[in-house]
Amino acid sequence: MRHTFKTEQWVPYPIQRVFLFFADPDNLPKLMPAWQKARIEEARLIAPSPPSSGDPQPAAVRVAGAGSKMNISFRPLPLFPVRTTWEASIVEFEWNHHFCDEQPKGPFAYWRHCHRVFDEKRAEVEGTKVVDDLVYELPLGMLAEPAHFLFVRRQIKGIFAYRQKKLLELLKQ
Repeated sequence: MRHTFKTEQWVPYPIQRVFLFFADPDNLPKLMPAWQKARIEEARLIAPSPPSSGDPQPAAVRVAGAGSKMNISFRPLPLFPVRTTWEASIVEFEWNHHFCDEQPKGPFAYWRHCHRVFDEKRAEVEGTKVVDDLVYELPLGMLAEPAHFLFVRRQIKGIFAYRQKKLLELLKQ
């Protein structure tokens, strides 16, 4: 059975800065909880065409455009001694609007995560609304639903809550 998760966050930074932060694969491990000890093992990046707005793509930043593939490893549970591998493929990319990644190989039977950004002003402050839309399915057969109910949905919610807190810290730098 497929499940959905959606979360939103507003940050007081311009959309170009926020989108570029998410599109740089080097930032992914920084957004994951420290106990996961996440690392990118391999990245085959396809650079997207420059933004249509005319804003130059900063030379010092790597960007994973559509067709990019990354192999990531991490610990799925705190103190778990075995690392899990995850292949992520960027399947959609539109500058300063959204990109979506899917997992062709990894711990889920299905995974599609879309990162969307929108200009939004709050209390007279220009900023960006970040929306994460996730659709996923567990591979555990008959055990999938009990596992989701007892553990997985809470872990996903916790990881995204951590990510939101960490995003604010990292964007301040």
